[in-house]
Amino acid sequence: MKPSVRAGLAGVVAAGAALGVAEVVAALTGNRSSPLVAVGGVVVDHVPAAVKDFGIAVFGVHDKTALLVGTGVLLAAYAFGLGVLARRRWLLAVGGVALFGLVGAVAAVTRPGAGASAAIPSLLGAALAVLVLRHLTSAAEKAGPETAAGKAGPETAGPEAGTTAFGPAAADVPDHDGPGAPETGRAVAVVDMRTPYQIERDRRRFLRDLGIVAAVSAASGFGGRLLTSRRAVTAARADIALPSPSGSAPVLPAGVQVDGAVSYVTPNREFYRIDTAIVTPQVDPASWELRIHGMVRNPVTITWADLLRLPMVERYVTIACVSNEVGSDLIGNALWLGTPIKALLDLADPLPEADQAVQRSVDGWTCGTPTAVLRDGRDALLAVGMNGVPLPIEHGFPVRMIVPGLYGYVSACKWITEIELTRFTDFDAYWVPRGWSAQAPVKTQSRIDTPRDGAVKPAGTVTVAGVAWATHRGVAKVEVQVDEGPWQTAALAEAVSADTWRQWSLTWPASAGRHTLRVRATDLDGVTQTPALAPPAPDGATGWHQVEVVVE
Repeated sequence: MKPSVRAGLAGVVAAGAALGVAEVVAALTGNRSSPLVAVGGVVVDHVPAAVKDFGIAVFGVHDKTALLVGTGVLLAAYAFGLGVLARRRWLLAVGGVALFGLVGAVAAVTRPGAGASAAIPSLLGAALAVLVLRHLTSAAEKAGPETAAGKAGPETAGPEAGTTAFGPAAADVPDHDGPGAPETGRAVAVVDMRTPYQIERDRRRFLRDLGIVAAVSAASGFGGRLLTSRRAVTAARADIALPSPSGSAPVLPAGVQVDGAVSYVTPNREFYRIDTAIVTPQVDPASWELRIHGMVRNPVTITWADLLRLPMVERYVTIACVSNEVGSDLIGNALWLGTPIKALLDLADPLPEADQAVQRSVDGWTCGTPTAVLRDGRDALLAVGMNGVPLPIEHGFPVRMIVPGLYGYVSACKWITEIELTRFTDFDAYWVPRGWSAQAPVKTQSRIDTPRDGAVKPAGTVTVAGVAWATHRGVAKVEVQVDEGPWQTAALAEAVSADTWRQWSLTWPASAGRHTLRVRATDLDGVTQTPALAPPAPDGATGWHQVEVVVE
């Protein structure tokens, strides 16, 4: 192994030690931002909309995982370079480690709700990294020569030859600021007087130390995550008994599900998740409270216990992400349990000019909802339950907002802690400065679930089926086109409410050949989907979903 590779590995392991101790310190002190997570959060907040769309298109609901992996790869490359630098320019390498700690600290303290103590994990991690790097780079220098024990170079090579008996050539000796380097600052040839056995022993010691530090770092990192989870709310969630609703959702009709379409009710484990949280916020319901303030006559604060005493209703509501491409699956339908937000807003008594209700998450994320929408009688809920159980932690536990008819980025705040009444002209919520519209009603859309794009079907009767949605308006009609033929009206499944998607099906007498199937929907306002293809930004994708099918 070359000296530079050994030094680079020492740098990577030192960085791992920094991250490991930072995770533990972050967990023990209650800070949510370890360096990797804090920097990842800053990246999410400032990434251009086009990059964000690309990440969701490529990685889907795993975009945050991809971001963390990518950040880790870049950090590993940076640390490898610092390790190599440490062989010859120790003080510069220390400066590089300090920069790493400073970036993590600044990222942590600038996260919403963070204080100065949020810098502690990054700074302690950087300090440990310096100590580990010094030890490992020193051990790495002793781990030579490059030939195996017993196969060293000429034992009598002198300084003028630029080689050593068992050590590195003169060019490989650190200068004055490296660990264990000569005081003169001149590169000199050093004759290694160790025996082959001693060289092999030092090599094994380096590999041993490298492995031990790497293992302890990994254990610390996982331990920190585990501590965070234990400090979280899993046990509290398991102990919650949801209140019985005063208004139950309608019983699902027998004909609500169509063969070949997705499940009418999306299981919690399959429900899409799109948000900006690198690490899922952990909110203890015992300390949770919601403030309704701003341009109101009567500011309101309610606790978890207060909320559970309020009348609850159950409603099936379909929600969608604005990043949902035509034909994609960032949409789901669930049975939500919650209290109507209208009653709480009426209690707060917003001023007439307060046209925006800014919802704020525990991690500082914001979305702006038209105040009029929250008070127009639709089932806008402060939700505590999802499909019969307390909200899953990743879906907003203990409380989130559900507003039929609006895309999630302007309505569906998870881990909600505040509602501030203000004006659209006075405040831009999180996604608005990033190129998205301030107001975003869900557009009428439809999707073919079966047959899949590229499917091969036998000639004869083929069922074409899928879902359509125009939330809070309702679906009136779905039509399917085969190739360039006439539009055929599909059979609609039973409707539960205008706030949910509706399934549909069509029996197609398929003939041999390659065919294109298209679908479009018309809402109860009489508006039919436009064929014009448009990307999700700035207020939702448009166009007809189509699939290519081969019939044999």
